[in-house]
Amino acid sequence: MQKRTLGTSGLEVSAIGLGCMGMSFGYGPAGDRREMTALIRAAVERGVTFFDTAEVYGPFTNEELVGEALAPVRDRVVIATKFGFDIDPDSGAQRGLDSRPERIRRVAEASLKRLRTETIDLFYQHRVDPNVPIEDVAGAVKDLIQAGKVRHFGLSEPGVATIRRAHAVQPVTAVQSEYSLWWRRPEEEVLPVLEELGIGFVPFSPLGKGFLTGAITETTTFAGDDFRNLVPRFSPEARKANQALVDRLGAIAAAKGATPAQIAIAWLLAQKPWIVPIPGTTKRHRLEENLGAATVALTADDLRAIGESLSAIPVQGDRYPERLEQLTNR
Repeated sequence: MQKRTLGTSGLEVSAIGLGCMGMSFGYGPAGDRREMTALIRAAVERGVTFFDTAEVYGPFTNEELVGEALAPVRDRVVIATKFGFDIDPDSGAQRGLDSRPERIRRVAEASLKRLRTETIDLFYQHRVDPNVPIEDVAGAVKDLIQAGKVRHFGLSEPGVATIRRAHAVQPVTAVQSEYSLWWRRPEEEVLPVLEELGIGFVPFSPLGKGFLTGAITETTTFAGDDFRNLVPRFSPEARKANQALVDRLGAIAAAKGATPAQIAIAWLLAQKPWIVPIPGTTKRHRLEENLGAATVALTADDLRAIGESLSAIPVQGDRYPERLEQLTNR
């Protein structure tokens, strides 16, 4: 597996990471713990060194899974986790945002225990809290870095003004946001600012929450607790309309001797050398497929053809319900 450095921070990770959320949360019932542990360790064997989790995934159970799975190889991997939600410790219900410094410190201590580690490699603010100045957030993480409990600071789905303000207090190593062939908005403002400031970029949902794999159609049904049931872009009508994009991606993939998922990930890798996508999966064959994207070479002509071809197909449906979209780009 090739390696990449997130911006100018010096944090080196595998060119493709593994998003672990879906193993415990978000896409239906949690996976079998033994099978998910085996999957994470298989990723390590294949050269993956970058693993993404968060306290809210589960909540808490995903960090516990990742901590247990990676404990035997802790010195070989980079673990990213997140703070920023107010979570009821008894019910696990989300009660809004909370990035107060005292809350950040408590989350860090709890995450360290669940992850079975002495240091969190990359600590993201999960969503920007409008009630807490970002300077206070950055300052709290700076204190944790100085105390040796955190190595690097990150932000998830922030606006560019927030990135600049946070970076002025504590250098931001990475920004995590959705980015893929069917969600390209980071290109407008975020990516230029990250390049200017020397910050790495970690795209989540690089396969469009599974849609770009071609495995989801208008007739697909999701489990009752799968959050895609709430996403406008995944309504049956939107999926039917968006099938044209997947069909086109499939034709491009066939011409390159690859799968649609591999083309989608390879396209991301080709955008900038400091971009590290984190596709998630609960299946070993999908892990192998996703990691195979690192060997797919796309020429400048390929990239131009992909961009022009897919840009001509408008994507139908918002990517989040309005209440969730309001939490982004602050």
